[in-house]
This record gives sequence, structure tokens and C-alpha cells, in this order.
Amino acid sequence: MSNEVNEYVNREISWLSFNARVLQEAKDPGVPLLERLKFLGIFSSNLDEFFSVRVGTLQRMIDAGVKSKAMVGVSPKKVMKEVHNTVLELRDEFDKTFTSVTKELETHNIFIVDETQLDDNQKTFLKIYFQEKVRPRLIPVMLKDIPDFPYLKNQVIYLVIDVRKKWDPQSSKFALIEVPADVLPRFVNLPDSDGRKCVIMLDDIIRFGLDDIFSTFDYDSIGAYTIKLTRDAELDIDDDVTKSFFEKVSESLEERKKGQPVRFVYDREMPYYLLDFTLKRLDILDFENLVPGGKYHNAKDFMGFPEIGPESFYYEKKHPLPHKDLRSHKSMLTAIREKDILLHYPYQSFDYFIDLLREAAIDPNVTSIKVTLYRVARNSNVVNALINAIKNGKSVTVVIELQARFDEESNIYWTQKLENAGARIIDGVPGLKVHSKLCHISRNEGEDTVHYSCIGTGNFNESTAKLYCDHMLMTRNKDITHEVEKIFDFFEHNYKIYDYEHLVVAPLQMRKKFEKLIDNEIENAKEGKPAYIHAKMNSLVDSDMINKLYEASKAGVKIKLVIRGICSLVPGVEGLSENIDVISIVDKYLEHSRIFIFCNNEEEKYFISSADWMVRNLDKRVEVATPIYDVSLKNELREHMNIQFADNIKARMINETQNNKYVRNEHKPCRAQEDIYAFLEKQLKSEESS
Repeated sequence: MSNEVNEYVNREISWLSFNARVLQEAKDPGVPLLERLKFLGIFSSNLDEFFSVRVGTLQRMIDAGVKSKAMVGVSPKKVMKEVHNTVLELRDEFDKTFTSVTKELETHNIFIVDETQLDDNQKTFLKIYFQEKVRPRLIPVMLKDIPDFPYLKNQVIYLVIDVRKKWDPQSSKFALIEVPADVLPRFVNLPDSDGRKCVIMLDDIIRFGLDDIFSTFDYDSIGAYTIKLTRDAELDIDDDVTKSFFEKVSESLEERKKGQPVRFVYDREMPYYLLDFTLKRLDILDFENLVPGGKYHNAKDFMGFPEIGPESFYYEKKHPLPHKDLRSHKSMLTAIREKDILLHYPYQSFDYFIDLLREAAIDPNVTSIKVTLYRVARNSNVVNALINAIKNGKSVTVVIELQARFDEESNIYWTQKLENAGARIIDGVPGLKVHSKLCHISRNEGEDTVHYSCIGTGNFNESTAKLYCDHMLMTRNKDITHEVEKIFDFFEHNYKIYDYEHLVVAPLQMRKKFEKLIDNEIENAKEGKPAYIHAKMNSLVDSDMINKLYEASKAGVKIKLVIRGICSLVPGVEGLSENIDVISIVDKYLEHSRIFIFCNNEEEKYFISSADWMVRNLDKRVEVATPIYDVSLKNELREHMNIQFADNIKARMINETQNNKYVRNEHKPCRAQEDIYAFLEKQLKSEESS
């Protein structure tokens, strides 16, 4: 590759390639049938967020006249065009897959029906449901009677109603109705019909009731067509020094609701005169991202489709395994005193962490608890345990990131609740997002104050911990806990900058530390010593880190990567990256952990981290990677990585073409997520028998 641009895959295109892998799961006949429907929902949800965040950013760059290629690999306009074309292709694949899945459901007597396919019993049921549940929530707006088109909320579906007189088109009425999916279920189970299980969507329930809504008008036809507007979701935080950061984020959330349009999706069956009227009134007639779609939008709601199928239509439910070092302990603190603990969830329960907080809350010798919170569960047991600690006289400090995208409102709520309970709240660090996952417990033991720390790759969130693959180190190793204490001191006093010998901390020295570790592998390779790097991340985008990996590959360092999402590195290119292999695994759980293993001349160094190798993580966030020193825990991570590298069922090869070809070979079948569970289960049984 002589052309520099070809040495990197644009991040937006790589992200779309990742979402195509999600769509592959929906297409895969080996995935349980109703799980395939959920993957269609995940694909749609991902795409909505992509437009709100990434396309919004691209549009800002275009509007500002930015031509720099350094930011996105090629010019923003070219990227936007490629994004638009790729999304249209993916939408076409989505529609075909949705049709295929629903047809297969019908062979099992499960039907998604519309308002035209109801029997008399179902019509009677819907008339009552519409009048009691739906009609009170509807606010029809007559569009020709008002000067301005109503404000469209971000990613909310609306029906544009065509109340038409064929003999007098000029007197036809147009109306707008918001589909109230925020307060009513998107899917409603209907009474069975001749042994068929039937589900109807809220949109079609509204269509069913149109005659009732518009009964006072004289018309001979009425139609309803779905539209949805996606807005730029970036927060603009002003620099008014008279306002608290809390106030600034709260105000910015209100402004986000008025963000600039970045995509308009409409029912392709919508009559031209009605579409033209709508676009003109919205002033987006020349808008680039006008996307014709099907009858239904917000397919993300399929993630919550009713559970009406047999067990075989869903993934096998596997309960979290007991941890071999914790099952015999009544006290989490005692267990951590004996040895370092490494949790692997969802294979093991996140409840162990909550148990630790609950124990610390009532332990008379615990004096303080400090924790970072980024995304918090809706009914957070973590927060409840912290409030209980406050009630028991503990000093509780919470660093809560108010700018966690799309969780800002939730975090504002929890901030107020914790503050009212008496917690000391630190709302982030000026100019940086706090993305590290840290908990620090101080306890009086004899004449000493002993510290216990938890350092994770994922959020302290019991809901996502059931779906995301992550790791958490629990330790009282003084080298590590002392440095965790330094980080919390930095949160409280931003002018205190410390050196770190053990922890790897962004933005202070993470980039330099990882570069140094790669340089060490390069030197070893040049000297003929064993040299390799094995790493797992969500995203690899940072050009400096990619260039360093290219340098290592050229020197002969063998590099194996598991990258779930965006990968701007191009592997397997002669003279550039022939020693780099990259796979991506998309399966039942979301791969979320970050693991780094450096050969170090066969004295391997292991780290788990909250950070991907992206500019934002390395330079604009407070991130923490911790070394793993316990040999048994290193072995667990090594086995974890070996299993992932061996996956030949759910792994895809990442290459220049972004074609998402599955890894297939003659080796023993390996599905990483199933085999990791089996490994931990075997480990548990081995401990039981010894």
C-alpha cells in the first residue's frame, strides 16, 4: 500500500461494517428465531445512534467547510456520500431479512398482523383497547390549519394522515399524529385466531381507529404514513463561569432536543403530494439524507417483542456461575484479603460487586467508599448500596460523569438522589470525561487503614452486566490500591498530577506506556527473541497506535487482535501489516472488555482496561488500565483470549474489503462465548473435586 489513505479504513465505514455483522446475526438461521428479530432491533437502534452522533458530526464538519482529511481519512463530503449509499444497501438487506424472519414466524403460527387482517373477535378487542388505552394519548394536529409544521421530536415516529376527498382534492385534510410508544407498548398481543398467535403494532392500532378520530370529516379515503426525523445529538456545553457544570449539562440536554436534522425516513408508499407538502413545511426538501423506508420505523422496538414463542425460539438461559474463589466465603472483604479476584461477567454474577458494597456499607470498620459511575441501571442496586452506606455513617464520594452520551438525564437524576442522601458528588473533571471504572474502599484493620479496590472494563451497572462481556479485578494489593487512591485524589483536586508505576492512566501516560510496551516487542523481535501482542478492544481508531502496530508488524512482531466494533487498521497487507490478524466476534452477548497481553520475552505482561485505542479514550478521557499480577488470573485471561482466537463459528475476519467473512477451518468447532462459559464451569468443578 503506497497510498497513505489506503492504510486506514474510515471509522464511519468500519462502524457500518460492524453493524452489518449485527445484521448477519439476524440473517443466520442458526440463531433462534425470535432472537433474530431482536438482532434486527439492535441493528436499527445502532443505526439511529450512528446518525444522531456520527452523521451529526460529519454534517457539522461539512457545514463548517472542514476539508481536512486527517479527521476522517477522506473528505467529510465523500464520507457522507459513502455512508448514504452503504446505509441504503443495509436498509435493503434489513427489509429482506425482516420479511424472511416474519414469514418463518408464520410457519410456526406466529403472525404480526395489521388493521386489515383482523377477525371479528380481534376487532372487538381492539375497539375496546383503542378507546381505553390509545385514544386518550393521541393529539391529532391539522396541518393545513396552522402556519408552521409541528416540531418533530428526535427519533419519534409520527403518522402523517391523508384525509381525502377524491371528488374534491383541494378540500382534503392533512394531519399529524405522534405514535405514543413512550407510554404505550409498541406491540400488543391479540386474541388467538384459529390457533394463530397474533401481534399488532401500535401504529396499526392507530390506523384501526382513524375513522373514529376523524369521524366529523367528510371523506372517502384515509391513509396513514410513517415518518421519523433523527437529530444531531451532540451536546454543546457553554463556558459560562457563573453556572455549575450540572446546570450547563441540564440546559444542553434541552438544546439537544432541538438538534439539527441529520436523517428523515418516510414510508415509500406515501403519495408524492403528501411527501412534498411535508418536506416543504419542514424545510428539508433538498435534504441529503432523505431515506425511503417501509411502513414501520423504529424497528429498535423489536428488542422488546413479546415472548410468545417456545423455548427453542430463544437463546438457552444459562445462569451465572459461582466464582470458584467466592462461593465458600460469606465475606467479600475476607475473600479479597486472601487473594486477588477476577470476575468475568455475564458468565459470573455482577452481584458479587453489589455484595461487596452492601458488606462495606454495614461493616463497622469501613470508613469510606469512593466510586466512579458512568452508566447506571434504571433501578440501581449499586446506588442503593451507596445510600445505605451513607445511612450507616460512611463517607461516600461519587464521581459521576454527567456527559455519558444518552445517559445524561439518568445520571442527573442519580446525582440529585445521591447528593440528597449525603454523598459527596464530583461531576467529572473539567475538559475530560471520566470513563474509568473504579471503586475504592478504606477499612480500619488494627492500627492500619487498608484499602480494597475494584477496577473494571465495564460499567458498574447490573443491567448491562447481564448482556456485556466484561472483567473486574478486586484487589487489596498495596501497589494498585495506593495508585487508585491517587486517582481519586486527582478527581477531588485536579491540580494534583501524580506519577503511576503500576496503573496505566489516560490522558496522563496511557498512550506513552502502551507505545513503550509495543517498542519493547519491536526490539525483542529485532533481536530474534519471542515477540507478540495479543489484544482485545471494542474499537481501534487512533492513527498513532495503528502506525505503531504497523511498525511492530514490519519488525516481525506477531499481532493478534479481537476488535468487536470499529477497526481502522488494515491487517494482512504485505510490507505493512502481514503479521497482524484481526477478528471480530458478534454473538449472544456484546463483547465489551479490553485485554492487552505483551510477550515481554516470554515474561508476559497482562492488563485489563476501560479504554479502547481511540483518540477520545487516550487523550480526552480519564481511563485506567490495571496490570494483572496474580499468576492464576493471568492464566484465566490467557485461556479467555485463546478461546476467542479459536472461534470458528461466530468470528469474522476483518480485512481491507470489509466483507465480514466468517472464520471457517478444519479445527474443532469453537464458539467463544459458549466455550468460555464451559471453561469457567470446568474450572469450578475441578475446584470442587480437589
